[in-house]
Formats: sequence, C-alpha cells, structure tokens
Amino acid sequence: MGNIAVVGSGSWATALAKLLLDNCDRIVWFVRRRDRIHDFIKYGHNPVYLSDISLDTSRIHFTDDINEACSHADTLVLVVPSPYLKETIDRITVDISEKRVVSAVKGIVPESDMIVSDYVCHRFGCRQENMLVIGGPCHAEEVALDRLSYLTIGCRDIEKAHDFATLLDGKKLNTILSQDVDGIEYAAVLKNVYAIAAGILHGLKNGDNFQAMMVSNAIREMARFVEAISPLEGRDICRSAYLGDLLVTAYSRFSRNHNFGSMIGKGYSVKAAKMEMEMVAEGYYGTECIYRINRSRAKVDMPILDCVYDILYKNVRPSKAIETIIGTFT
Repeated sequence: MGNIAVVGSGSWATALAKLLLDNCDRIVWFVRRRDRIHDFIKYGHNPVYLSDISLDTSRIHFTDDINEACSHADTLVLVVPSPYLKETIDRITVDISEKRVVSAVKGIVPESDMIVSDYVCHRFGCRQENMLVIGGPCHAEEVALDRLSYLTIGCRDIEKAHDFATLLDGKKLNTILSQDVDGIEYAAVLKNVYAIAAGILHGLKNGDNFQAMMVSNAIREMARFVEAISPLEGRDICRSAYLGDLLVTAYSRFSRNHNFGSMIGKGYSVKAAKMEMEMVAEGYYGTECIYRINRSRAKVDMPILDCVYDILYKNVRPSKAIETIIGTFT
C-alpha cells in the first residue's frame, strides 16, 4: 500500500494509527492544530483523545499541512467526523487521483448527500476501484485497548482490500473482506440514526423489550434502503458490517449516538444535547441526509428514520413521535 497518511486526530484516528504502527515502519499523520502536534510529540500520546494509549512518535511524521500529508502518501486514511470532512479535504490541491483512499468516516458528506467514496471520486477524480472503506463494530476505545475486534475492509478490488487488511491485522484484530463499498457506507450512516432511536427509548425508559423490537425492525429498514439505493446480489444484512455495527452502536456505553439520543429522551433539547456532547454524534447529521436521499431516490418505507427526523428536525416531542412507530413493528 506504500506510504500511509492518517487524516484526522480524534479517537478513531488514534486507534487506527496505533494499528498501523504495529504493522508499518512509519506513518504520516495530519493533525490540524500545530499545538496538538507539539503536545503529541512532547507526551507521546494524543493529548485529547485516548490519552492513555502510548504511541511511538519517532515513527510518525506529523504535519498540519494536508497537502504535505497527501504528497508523502500513496494511501490516505480519512478519519475526520463527517460534519467537518468536506471543509478538511476540500483544502487538498495536490493531485490524489491515482492514490488509494480509505474512508473510516461512517457518515455522509454534508450538503452533498454523498457517501464519502462517491464524494472523493467526484471531487478529486479518484477511481472507484481505489476507494476502500472500514466498517463493522469497532469502537475506538476497545480497538485501542486491544479488545478482540473484527473490522470489515471493503473495496471493489478485493486484492486491494486484502493488502490494506494486512496493515491492520493483529493478535486481537481480525479483518473480513468485502466488495460492498456502498452498502457498508450507507449501513454505517444508518446505524447511527438507529442508535439515536435506541438512546431515545432508553431515556424514555421504554424498556429492553421494546428496544429489541426497534432494533430488529431497524435492520429490516436498513436492508430495504440499502437494497433500493445500491442493489447487490448476495448481500447478507446479518453480517457484522451491517447488523454487528448496528448492535454495538445501539447498545454500547461507548456509543456517542446512543448517549445523544438518551439525553433527548430524558428531556434535553436537541441543542442542549449537542452542547453536552464532547464528541460529534454523527447520526444527527446522517438523519437529515438519509431522510433527503430516501425522499428523492430510494423511496422506501422507513418509519424509524422518519421518527428520529421528526424529533431532531421538527421538534416533535419524543414520546409522541415514538407512538407513530409502535404500530409499524412486526
């Protein structure tokens, strides 16, 4: 895969950098703020995220210039929260059209309503067969702490998926290969939406039984949307890149989207809940994007998505909005 550059400096970027350093001699790491780079080098860990994880900074070339990072790299790993991705990568002026680009974003590019792979190809002239995606149940905290985890690496060129997977494989990290780039990306956006719904139910104290019904209906809703927007023969929605990612995001205490929804269920306004969050709840932005995509393109029945949209963007009271989906569950 040549030289690897990580673009982003949050918790997931830090976890992936740790995995890459286990298998690469050196990496390039774009960190937007120069003072963060200084503290990173001084203390030997990310000063803001996963600060208890030590990294060998002597094998990291830090830069706050994204074009320098792109010039050094053959493979770019994008790990920027989706609300900030466009403003970050639109600063790229060097030619990246022949580079491999790996999306670990799990979100839609705002304003474009495009998944990351489509936006990068459209914006920079990259080829679809050079686009890769990381999916599956993969909380950054557990990956960084060497908890047993499975990541799915998607690419239309399965050999390129295999090559990148070898850079992440470890004693506690296993990789699964897939050619379903679009399906993995759309599922990664939707699971955040459904995690917000699960959090709202938790905040409302609706109980585990009802939450289980919501999740089981959510995976079928996801299957309808993904099949309509990106048909693929043989796709198994119960595999870890789809159902597994949904389950961990809907139930885990590490899930920022679940925690965001829980605050809303407990009575926080959407604005107050966003202010309380230390990290971005990408499902907030994903809800609006998927809602528009479904209305204009997929046009399938998505009562759970519509419910979350009404709560987040139409100020419908959570308890009232939840009533609208009760009769839709099977």
